[in-house]
Amino acid sequence: MIKVAGVKFKTAGKIYDFNSGAFVLKEGTRVIVETEQGLGFGKIAIPPVEVEAVEKKLKEIVRVATKEDFLQREEIKNLEKKAFSFCIKAINDLDLFMNLFSVESTFDKNKLTFFYTADGRIDFRELIKLLVKEFGIRIEMRQVGIRNLSKHCGGVGKCGRELCCSSFMHTFEPVSIKMAKEQGLSLNPTKISGVCGRLMCCLTFENETYKNLKRQMPKLGKRITVEEGQGKVIRQNVLKESITIRLEDNTEIEKTIRQLNNSKTGSTRQ
Repeated sequence: MIKVAGVKFKTAGKIYDFNSGAFVLKEGTRVIVETEQGLGFGKIAIPPVEVEAVEKKLKEIVRVATKEDFLQREEIKNLEKKAFSFCIKAINDLDLFMNLFSVESTFDKNKLTFFYTADGRIDFRELIKLLVKEFGIRIEMRQVGIRNLSKHCGGVGKCGRELCCSSFMHTFEPVSIKMAKEQGLSLNPTKISGVCGRLMCCLTFENETYKNLKRQMPKLGKRITVEEGQGKVIRQNVLKESITIRLEDNTEIEKTIRQLNNSKTGSTRQ
């Protein structure tokens, strides 16, 4: 039996499993952990629980963060700010077409990772030489997508709330225009796109609910017989679980799915 705790390094970051050993940890406790990149400064997202076995050997929680660790974290933030400013200047001097938006250092300050977006491949060999000369540690340049840029920078969405990706989403789920059609939304790109310019992530949240509810409803254009007579389904209100029927005399009536199911005379045909 081992104790496994969930640790995350960013507010909306992915949660990673670590061997917590004999440490007594609560949610929100700051800890120093062992990672593949070196030591990391994280926060307990899921308190330790005992498990019988794990598929692979887990990295360990080294210690609960001390006062010195918090001071080191402040030094790291200053290093990241300095590295960001220097890199921006170097990018401009080298006339590189790339958008640097974040710099992260490992907790032991032996590696700097520069995150950027670009339209294509960038030859940054000269840039790396300047960075190594300035800071004297390992340098990694990592190109990411536009969604990651929004996740890191944050902001406010069209709904007036903080962006989902920067507040609670750990990973990006595939989003398609079919989801917007399924939910009866306008297909105007300006209305269904987020601040990143891609389809809004929230389209995935209710997609399965819409699909399940619509399976119980007559399709648009289907001929249907109700107590008032025969007609054709012209609208669906998925959230109200109702449909609008245009009768043969051109009048329109609204029926809920429950009313249709309870009607003894109700029937449908193509």
